[in-house]
Amino acid sequence: MTTTTDRPAPQHTAERTGRIGAGVFNPRQLLTSLPDALRKLHPRHQVRNPVMFVVWVGSVLSTVFAIGDPDVFTIAVALWLWFTVLFANLAEAVAEGRGKAQAETLRRGKKETVARRLAPDGTEETVPGVSLRIGDLVVVEAGQVIPGDGEIVEGIATVDESAITGESAPVIRESGGDFSSVTGGTTVLSDRIVVRISTKPGESFVDRMIALVEGARRQKTPNEIALTILLSTLTIIFLLAVLTLQPIARHSGSVQSVIVLTALLVCLIPTTIGALLSAIGIAGMDRLVQRNVLATSGRAVEAAGDVSTLLLDKTGTITFGNRRATELIPVGTSTADDLAAAARLSSLADGTPEGRSIVELCARRHGLPAEATEAESAGEFVPFTAQTRMSGIDLDGRLVRKGAASAVRAWVTDQGGESADEVRAVVDRVSAEGATPLVVAEVVAGTPVVHGVVRLSDVVKPRMRDRFAELRSMGIRTVMITGDNPLTARAIADESGVDDFLAEATPEDKMALIRREQEGGWLVAMTGDGTNDAPALAQSDVGVAMNSGTMAAKEAGNMVDLDSDPTKLIEIVEIGKQLLITRGALTTFSVANDLAKYFAILPAMFAGIFPQLDKLNIMNLATPQSAILSAVIFNALVIIGLIPLALRGVRYRPSTANALLRRNLVVYGLGGILTPFVGIWLIDLLVRLIPGIG
Repeated sequence: MTTTTDRPAPQHTAERTGRIGAGVFNPRQLLTSLPDALRKLHPRHQVRNPVMFVVWVGSVLSTVFAIGDPDVFTIAVALWLWFTVLFANLAEAVAEGRGKAQAETLRRGKKETVARRLAPDGTEETVPGVSLRIGDLVVVEAGQVIPGDGEIVEGIATVDESAITGESAPVIRESGGDFSSVTGGTTVLSDRIVVRISTKPGESFVDRMIALVEGARRQKTPNEIALTILLSTLTIIFLLAVLTLQPIARHSGSVQSVIVLTALLVCLIPTTIGALLSAIGIAGMDRLVQRNVLATSGRAVEAAGDVSTLLLDKTGTITFGNRRATELIPVGTSTADDLAAAARLSSLADGTPEGRSIVELCARRHGLPAEATEAESAGEFVPFTAQTRMSGIDLDGRLVRKGAASAVRAWVTDQGGESADEVRAVVDRVSAEGATPLVVAEVVAGTPVVHGVVRLSDVVKPRMRDRFAELRSMGIRTVMITGDNPLTARAIADESGVDDFLAEATPEDKMALIRREQEGGWLVAMTGDGTNDAPALAQSDVGVAMNSGTMAAKEAGNMVDLDSDPTKLIEIVEIGKQLLITRGALTTFSVANDLAKYFAILPAMFAGIFPQLDKLNIMNLATPQSAILSAVIFNALVIIGLIPLALRGVRYRPSTANALLRRNLVVYGLGGILTPFVGIWLIDLLVRLIPGIG
């Protein structure tokens, strides 16, 4: 592994054009979620949120006074306090409602199945799928539904997983490898497999996913708990401040009514973020589900936002995985066109990704046909074998071959020719650069000719360097994990732009790397799909297992990617950061909101005995009652106005922590101060028209 003394310094990069966000917010969701919001008015639900429980108690108290001594102001304050609680419930209900809609889709796709269970003596018995237990062996054939989560212990089959992943293309699952895991509710399309059940009834992958997206098992994350404690502390402080305000007011000769004190308390405590906190957490999980990622806990989503080190597998994540022809290097008297023509002929019958890429390269750069002509089809194709390590074609007296350098060299020697030193030099140079050389030669009129070398490279995916630069700008260090030799690993690392690499990696090496990073105080994220990845997935702070992988990998990780796309780890980190940014932005906005409410309510309460306070009435509010009622109304309406932002998430831009803080303070801090001044003033223009208040 390469060594670095310091973590890479954040660098400014161009902003990505795309952004992470959830689905479009539909205002009709407010109406459809209203019944759930009304049910949440029960005190048993409200007591879970200390801030909103105080508002709920204030609403009850105001309602009692409104019934006992009704007047327009008291009734209006009581109603808007109830609206404040209702809007907070509505934010949570809308977030949960989106999850319930996704859960209903999953539930419709879940089928009650009948299983063919194998007895110890090898006989079959038909039993309901719900009666299966861990360790049971079941037989599934073409057209049948897999009755439960498990691993294939015998056979190979194509499986339709569209009910889970949404991907219509079938996948291949087989025993004995990293693609042996199957999910209950998916359908076998071909062949016969024997599956060992690995979950209890009601605890399958689909069951857990349904419970997750419905929010039934969502637990508060550590950061969310910490923020709840902070909000509760602020609420207690403001409650004590309001309670001590009455003796001061009595001493000053301006006794305040319980309604006014209640309104003051509700406007002073952080009701906005208290109302939206749960919705923000649910929406973060929802954004993951929309990307076909199942997180077993909200803690994992939050940890993704704090990740400092990203471990990425080279094959399939940073590179395409299949080597592709990237360059034709002629030697001797042969031209590039001569080499292209011979390389294409030798690859027409080669169905491997490498062979197809050679034909595509020759067609793209030299204008040669991508398909065999009728005359070429009449030739005798020579397939690649592990023994010969060559492939080619015999056509009209021409013998054309391509393959490993040593194999082609031996073939040329057998044909009475010899391989020039120039060919050896090119082969050595291509190998030293981390690529794979294929030598192309042919025999024409009995004379062997070596045309040149085809460079096969494990091609880095487009824009990977830009993606890694964005991660670097966020202070995230990227490490490429590969089984390649250090020379090849360094070449890929330099081309892709990763910060570090671990070559010839073993499971023990991965574990050691993760532990070193964690001992330094960094959070680590990685992906994996095999049983040998399970220890590292369990050790990492964010372990994303591929759905196509083994059950051991999925059990070890705290996230499962249903699409089995390793590059999605980068998106998961961005979603986690967006969750943290959204929570921080709305907390800043909520706290900043209170400043304008001070200017609205406090002068109104004491201007009668301290005329000097009227100078603080910079919004020129009509009367003390209209000022207080306007602040209460704004306090309720701002919650409903911020629901779309809480669900969609604050726009995410890769940048440094300092830049994010500055943006947060300018947009949501300053905006949180100015918005209430404008909002309360506009509401007061309407409230002052109400008889008995204006």
